[in-house]
Amino acid sequence: MSIQRVFDSLAVPTEARVDQRVPKKLLMEQGVPTATDRRHIQDGIEELRWLAALKPSNIGVPEYRDPIREYLEIAVLSIALRPSARGHRLTELVHRAIPYPVLLFASQDGEIIVSLAHKRFAQNEAGQTVMDGLVVASPRLGGPPAGVTDESAGAFFKSLSLAAQPRVHLCAIYQGWMESVEAFQAARLSGRFALAPTAQAAAERRAALVEYERIQKEITSLRARAEKETQVNRRVELNLEIRRLEGALALAAQNL
Repeated sequence: MSIQRVFDSLAVPTEARVDQRVPKKLLMEQGVPTATDRRHIQDGIEELRWLAALKPSNIGVPEYRDPIREYLEIAVLSIALRPSARGHRLTELVHRAIPYPVLLFASQDGEIIVSLAHKRFAQNEAGQTVMDGLVVASPRLGGPPAGVTDESAGAFFKSLSLAAQPRVHLCAIYQGWMESVEAFQAARLSGRFALAPTAQAAAERRAALVEYERIQKEITSLRARAEKETQVNRRVELNLEIRRLEGALALAAQNL
């Protein structure tokens, strides 16, 4: 799986393409909180590229402004990570460092993850932006986990086309991409890719994905505790709770 293939699925106009290398020091200078993060950037990133800048002037879609955020431009970036890199953390650092909303393609070990994170104005720093919520990331492309079929991956690629997004304003385009990623997350569990038909349905799917992940983490934690438990009665109790949560997990999957 190549970044070029994923980027090509956007069908971005030629005039919006940039294709410039971004120096690592940009991430170093944009509020990286710790020396450990700086080391991860230096050791973990092979290359960071700015692929495209989507603006009203080159895609014909209006900018977006409200009291919380303004979307004047969407940056499309790619990051090539070394095998030992902490991919999740470095992806988050890119979204934090770039002042614009970013559509990011991260490649590592022959696999690619597509991620997004909304931005808003910082409350205590005029002129600064911060992430609004968590990074939303796709399942890995190129080495998909069980449940993600070639058919669902193909549908995901098709859904990323710029022409397939709402053209009301730039924020709507960005939200459209985010909902495509969430649909692909759901396909990992349901085996089928389907975009939510309404904003309400998308919100309900988002809540179901959060609930699924919460239950999954709780099951993992309980299994670790059960393995270490020496008292038989307590181990039985933990296993019963795990079974109950597995039922809840199956129910959450049905809501996707």
